[in-house]
Amino acid sequence: MKLTSILRLAAGIAFAGLLTISARAEDPLVIHVGYAAIGVDNRPFSEGTSAATARAGEFLEKEFANDPNVKIEWTFFKGAGPAVNEGFANDQLDFAYQGDLPSLIGRATGLKTKYLLASGARKPLYLAVAKDSGIQKIEDLKGRKIALQRGTNGHLAAIKILEAHGLKERDVQVVNLDSAATVAALTSKDIDAAFGDTQLINLAAKGSADVIYTTKGDDPRFGRNAGIIGRQAFIDAHPEITQRVVDAFVKAAQWSSDEPNRAALFELWHKSGTPVPILEEYFSKDTLAYRNSPLIDDLLTSQYAEQAVKSKEFELVRRDIDLQGWFEPKYLNSALQRLGLQKFWQPYGADGKPAAS
Repeated sequence: MKLTSILRLAAGIAFAGLLTISARAEDPLVIHVGYAAIGVDNRPFSEGTSAATARAGEFLEKEFANDPNVKIEWTFFKGAGPAVNEGFANDQLDFAYQGDLPSLIGRATGLKTKYLLASGARKPLYLAVAKDSGIQKIEDLKGRKIALQRGTNGHLAAIKILEAHGLKERDVQVVNLDSAATVAALTSKDIDAAFGDTQLINLAAKGSADVIYTTKGDDPRFGRNAGIIGRQAFIDAHPEITQRVVDAFVKAAQWSSDEPNRAALFELWHKSGTPVPILEEYFSKDTLAYRNSPLIDDLLTSQYAEQAVKSKEFELVRRDIDLQGWFEPKYLNSALQRLGLQKFWQPYGADGKPAAS
């Protein structure tokens, strides 16, 4: 082969290589975001959290609107928190809204994640009973058929409530059902009672069940917590993108916390199919800022620490859960500082009382 031919061939290979590199550089980065719930009739929306606001209000999409090579892809999981863990385990998710128990189980099983900010913290739990069930108080649940969704933050909260009233999980007949199946079973009286939230308020409003208990106004340790969890490998590879994702969630939390937005907020969450009056009841007597705070404060971290201990005590996990290094507040703190929100939310101490900010 002549020297000129060799040079042309080499030049062609080099040019093709440059094209390949350029094409790779222009490949879009898809940010996979999960949500450990799903709307009515499988709508790709939810309610009750700033993460739900971020989805319905397209806060992440707006954050990256001028970045054509960055795409946001949401996935809502009927299987709730346990399904989110599967997504993280298979590297199919980069970030997700997830409740305390499943995220702790993920931590116990070795998932490499970070807790980035709170979303849906301090959520109340409700207990509804079938019509004519004869159940008037929690103690009456002994031996009865109770629905809850195993592996979710509602599962752990329900066990703690039972324990506080002299019952253990084995004292009731637990039926593992998701929200839609719970509504159907309670309506048909195939079960005697169920733990849940807005779907039970809605059922009671229709006269198809009776709510006999809520954690609202009770011991705050009976409530549920949740947050935005990030896959550590993605965070390490894309710290600047991670910061912008957190920025978007913080902006959603701010908008969700402003009382003048209350009516608009409930209308936005109505995309999930949950009626506005039910959301009004769900948030009655609570300030929006209290329920939508993104802060990783002492109340939140102490609650997660207690949940970790209780998870093993109740045999929901087999090993101790090490929370050292799991909470990663630097992205949240940076967002709060740059957005001028350092004093916007009230931090709470481990005792549930307001702490000095």
